[in-house]
Amino acid sequence: MIILGIESSCDETAAAVCNDGIIVSSIVKSQEIHKHYGGVVPEIASREHHSQINYIVHRALEAGGYTLKNIHSIAVTSGPGLFGSLLVGLNYAKGLSIGLNIPFIGVNHLHGHLYSTFLSDKQPEFPCVTLIASGGHTMLVHVKDHGDYT
Repeated sequence: MIILGIESSCDETAAAVCNDGIIVSSIVKSQEIHKHYGGVVPEIASREHHSQINYIVHRALEAGGYTLKNIHSIAVTSGPGLFGSLLVGLNYAKGLSIGLNIPFIGVNHLHGHLYSTFLSDKQPEFPCVTLIASGGHTMLVHVKDHGDYT
């Protein structure tokens, strides 16, 4: 299963290709323009995503040795995050999904962080405590089992 992942929840446009649970490419473009303002400006962030997303997705595909024809499904951040930024990624991914006739998977940003540990060789054992450090969503999570956490 080859999955294209797209992330645009704040001020980084990212795309990755995962083949049977192994990340084969990951491209991240940070938006340096926000340094001038001392923080992320939501409208600027969404415009930057709009201008970069196609390029970043195609770079990730190329880096992994794939084309859009090879992709089996598309996963994209669906929230939480900056509304305008999320819309750019969601609409881009939905368009690809419809155009390629492949499944679309909306992923909660925080759940993505939580489950990213399962992409490593050493799998976490339940129960465990995980630290999610993602901007205003920094938290400790008590994970009892898959889907069972506080």
